[in-house]
Amino acid sequence: MPEAQLPEVRERPPFSAETAKHVAREFWGLDGRVSPLPGDRDRNFRLSTPEGDYVVKVVFRGDPPGLAKLQQDALERASALDLAVPRTVRSRAGKRIEKVEGPDGNAYQVLVNTWVPGIPFAEFRPKTTDLLERIGRGLGQLDTVLAGLSHDELDRAFEWDVAHVASIVESRLSFIADEYDRALVSRHLDAITARSVLLDSLPRQPIYNDANEHNVLVAPGDDALEEGPPGLGLIDFGDMVRTWRAAELGVASAYLTMDFADPIAGMAALAAGYHRAYPLQERELEAVPYLTAARLCISVCHSAERSRSEPDDPYQTISQSGAWSLLRHLGNGHPRLMTYRIRAACGLEPCPASPVIRAWIESNPAAPVIETPLDGPVFDLSVGTDEFDGTLDPLDAAVWDAPFARRLADTGAKVGFGRYLEPRICYRGDQFKWGGSGPERQRTIHLGVDLFAPAGTGVSTPYDAVVEHVVHNDQPLDYGPTVILRHEAGDTPFYTLFGHLGMGVLDTLKAGDRLKAGQRFADLGDSNVNGGWSPHLHFQLYADNLDNLGNMPGVAFASQARTWESISPDPNLVLRTVLPLRHEQPPDLGARRAAHLGPSLSLSYRRPLHIVRGIGAHLFDAQGGAYLDCVNNVCHLGHAHPAVVRAASRQLSVLNTNTRYLHQNILDYAEALADTLPGDLEVCFLVNSGSEANDLALRMARTATGGTGTLVLDGGYHGNLTSLVAISPYKFDGPGGSGAGDRVAVLEMPDPYRNPGLDASRGAHDARRAATALAARGHAPAALIAESILSCGGQIEPPEGYLQAVYAEARQAGAVCIADEVQTGFGRVGDAMWAFELQGVAPDIVTLGKPIGNGFPLGAVVTTRRIAQAFANGMEYFNTFGGNPVSSAVGLAVLRVILEENLQTHAQEVGSHLKAGLEALKAQHALIGDVRGRGLFLGFELVRDRTTLEPADREATWLANRMRDLGVLISTDGPLHNVIKLKPPLAFSRDDADELLEKLDVVLRDTCLQPV
Repeated sequence: MPEAQLPEVRERPPFSAETAKHVAREFWGLDGRVSPLPGDRDRNFRLSTPEGDYVVKVVFRGDPPGLAKLQQDALERASALDLAVPRTVRSRAGKRIEKVEGPDGNAYQVLVNTWVPGIPFAEFRPKTTDLLERIGRGLGQLDTVLAGLSHDELDRAFEWDVAHVASIVESRLSFIADEYDRALVSRHLDAITARSVLLDSLPRQPIYNDANEHNVLVAPGDDALEEGPPGLGLIDFGDMVRTWRAAELGVASAYLTMDFADPIAGMAALAAGYHRAYPLQERELEAVPYLTAARLCISVCHSAERSRSEPDDPYQTISQSGAWSLLRHLGNGHPRLMTYRIRAACGLEPCPASPVIRAWIESNPAAPVIETPLDGPVFDLSVGTDEFDGTLDPLDAAVWDAPFARRLADTGAKVGFGRYLEPRICYRGDQFKWGGSGPERQRTIHLGVDLFAPAGTGVSTPYDAVVEHVVHNDQPLDYGPTVILRHEAGDTPFYTLFGHLGMGVLDTLKAGDRLKAGQRFADLGDSNVNGGWSPHLHFQLYADNLDNLGNMPGVAFASQARTWESISPDPNLVLRTVLPLRHEQPPDLGARRAAHLGPSLSLSYRRPLHIVRGIGAHLFDAQGGAYLDCVNNVCHLGHAHPAVVRAASRQLSVLNTNTRYLHQNILDYAEALADTLPGDLEVCFLVNSGSEANDLALRMARTATGGTGTLVLDGGYHGNLTSLVAISPYKFDGPGGSGAGDRVAVLEMPDPYRNPGLDASRGAHDARRAATALAARGHAPAALIAESILSCGGQIEPPEGYLQAVYAEARQAGAVCIADEVQTGFGRVGDAMWAFELQGVAPDIVTLGKPIGNGFPLGAVVTTRRIAQAFANGMEYFNTFGGNPVSSAVGLAVLRVILEENLQTHAQEVGSHLKAGLEALKAQHALIGDVRGRGLFLGFELVRDRTTLEPADREATWLANRMRDLGVLISTDGPLHNVIKLKPPLAFSRDDADELLEKLDVVLRDTCLQPV
C-alpha cells in the first residue's frame, strides 16, 4: 500500500452564518434564513428562502483548488441517476464557483447547491438490511458514472483515503489515550498491512468516499407505510478520490452498520446491492472487511487528534462510540467468514474451496466412519417433528433414548440418522444464542449428520488423516470429547469433525498423529460424557476450519445457512447412503395455498409466517425462529400445554365416540364448568366451537321466548355461521356485508374513548329504542347478545353499569341475555373468572369457545334449567362430536390447570404490569390515543391526532408487521382497523410483557410513525 505525504491540517474557513448570508445575497441573489451545518473541513450553511432551500459551501483552503470543480462535475454526472443529489446553482455571473474574500482576508471558493430533502441515516428508523441493500445499489450506480471522471485532484494525497491507512494511522496513533484501544487499532493495522498484496491489486477508480450516516439521506415518501423501497439521497461530494473501488463499501460499512446487532449482515447487504449495480471482482469482496476496518481506524485516529485540538466540536466525535464498537466486533470475527457471508449475499459460492473438495470426495470413496451398517431409519428432529410421543418434550435430549430405541428395534437396524441442514430448536445452551432482537434467537440449522448407535460403537477415519485437534468440549449440550481430522483433496485441505465421543480418546489420540483410512480411533460416548445427548456420532465436513481450535460450530443461524452449507458440505458425500439425510425445505406453501384454498381465507402479515410448533407463549417457524405470541388466545394456557396434551392423548388411546352413551368425562366436565359460574347457570350443552355455541344460544333464546329479533352491540362479532354473520355488525357492516336485517337492532358501541358521553343511562335508552324498533317491525326481541368486553370492536370495555342497564331493558322487552365469553372467559380478565362479572350482571345464557379447549375444538353453552327445559320442546338436539370423551377430558384439564396454576391471578398481575407499561408508552408517543382492557385482554388505539381522533390504521398495520420482524406477534382490530389487540396465552410472563413493551417502544420510534 502506498505511503502518502498528507497535507497539513488547517483551520476551517472562518465564516459565520451572517457572512454566508451576505455572500449568498451578493453573489447569487438569494436571501433567507441561514443556519450552520456540521462538517469536517468545509463550512456549510443551510439557506432557507421562499423559493426553496440551498446549501452554501465555503471550501477548505487546504484542499486542492480544483476540488470544488470536481464536485460540481460529479454532481452533474449523478443527476441522471435514481438518487437525490444536490444540483449546482450558478451565481448571478453564471459561475458555479465564486471566489470570495473571507473575514481573515484570504480568498475562499464558495458554491451553492440545492438542498436535498431527506432524513439522515443516523436518525432514520428502522435500519434494516433491505435499506442497506438499497444504499449499496445506489452507491454502485453512482460509482458507475464516476468511473469516467478525470481530474488531477482525484489523485491527491488525502487524509480520508483508506489506501493511505498506514501513514494516516501511524502518524496519529499516539493521540489515542487508552492503551487497549491503541492496541486494538494496531492489531487491525497489522492485519491490513499483511494483506497489502491483495489490496494493492484491487481495481482503482474515482469513488464518492463519504457514505457516512450523516451524508446518506433516506426519503420515505408518501407511501412509507406501504413498506416500499425508500428514496435515497447523497450529499457532500468533497471527499471524492481515486482509490480502490471496493473502498466505497468499506466506508459505507464502517458508518452504516454500527447500529446493527449483526453488522456483518449489514456489510453483506451493502455489498449485495453494490454488486448488483456494479459487479465486483471476487478479490474486492475479500477485501471489504479489511477496508471497513481501515476506515474505522482512520476515523478513530482522526477523532482522537481533533478532540484534543477542537474539544468543543461534537462533530469530531459524533460516530466514535459506534466506531469503537464495530472495530471490536470485527476484531472478534474471522475475516474469511465475513468474506464468505458477503460472497453468499452476492450470489457467489461462499467458500471457494468447497467445490474442489466436493468434487474430490465424489471421486474418492471413503472408508466407513462407524462400525455398523448404515441402513437404519432417519429420525425427524426438525422444529415441527412428530417423532416423539405427544407427552414427551422434543427439546429435551434426555428423552430421545426410548423412542429411538423403539424405532431401531422395530426396523432391526443398528443405527439411526439425524439429518443435515435440519432446523432444530433443541439447542438450549447459552452457546447457541445471540443478542439479536428478532425471531432468530439461537442457532438452529444442523450442519452435520447424526449417527445414533449404542455407546461404545467404534468410530473410524474415512480417509488418511492427520489429527488436527483432540478437545473435550464439556459444556452441557456441546460436543463432549471431539476429534477434528485433516485430509487432503489434492492440494486443498479439508476437515472432518467427530463429536460426542467417549472419554478414552482424550488419552489415546493427540494432535499430529497420523491415521490410515478405515482406522478405528475412538468409541461413542454415553450421555454422561457426550454433552448430555442420546449416544450418537455428530459427523461433519469442513472446507475451511477458520483457524479454529477444536470447537467448530455444528449448528448455524438460519440466516447464514447458505454460507455454512458451503463451509460444511453434505456429510453424505462421504457416507454415501441412499437415505434422505439432507433436510429439504418445503416448496412454496403460499402458491399451494392460493391454488387449493379459498381466496377469502386471509393470512397474517405482509410476509406470512410458516409456523410449525408452539410452546408456552411462543410460536416457532419452520427455520426455528421464535415469536412471542401476544395475540393467540385460542391456546389459553399456552401452546402445547403438557397437561392438555396428556389428557387428549390418554383418552384418544381409549375411546372417542358421541354422547349417546353414558360416559363420566362429560359429566365431570359439565359439573366442574358449572361450578365456576355464578347463580343458576348450571345446565351445559357441549359443542365444537364458539360459533356453534352462539348459534345454539340463539336457538335457545328464540325457543324460550317465542321472539325472533336480536339486540346486538355495534362492532360485535359472534362467529362465522350464517346465523351469526347476520347478527355481527363487525361482519354485516364490513366489506362484503349487506347491513343489518329486519330481525336485528344495533345498539351504539359502548366505547368510552370515541363516545365518552355514552353511560349506563344512555345505554338503557338506546336498548329501549332498539327493542321498540324490532317490535315495530314485527320481531319481538328474543335475545340481547353481547361480548362482555368487545373484541373485534377494539377491546372495548363498556362504561361502569352499562351491561346492567342494557340487560334490564332487554329483559323488560321480553328478551333473554346472552353473554358471549368466547374470547374473554376463563380468568383472562384477571379480576374475575368471567368478564360479565366485571359489570355485576347475571346472564341467562353464557357461550364459551376458543380458550375452553386450549386449541382443541370445543365450545359450550351454559344456561339456566328454565331455559334448558323450554328448549326441550320435542325436537332432539344432537351434536355428533360435541362433548365427546376426548373433548371433555381436554376441557377438564384446562379447568384444572387454570385453578391449580392460579392463572386468573397471574393474568391480573401480569396484565396490570403490561397495562401500566402501555400507559407509559402512551405518555411518550402521541400515536397512542387510548389504552384499554383488563388482565391479559388489552388493547391500545392508534390515532394521528388526539383531538380529532383520526384513526391511524396504516400505522397500526405497519406496527404489527414491524413487530413481527422483531419476533413479536400482535394484530390489528376494531371497525377502524387501528386498535392493537393483546390477548396472549396465559403462559405469558412478566418478562414477556417487558419484551413486548421494549420492542413496541422501538417500533413506535420508527421514522414513518413520527408526527409530521
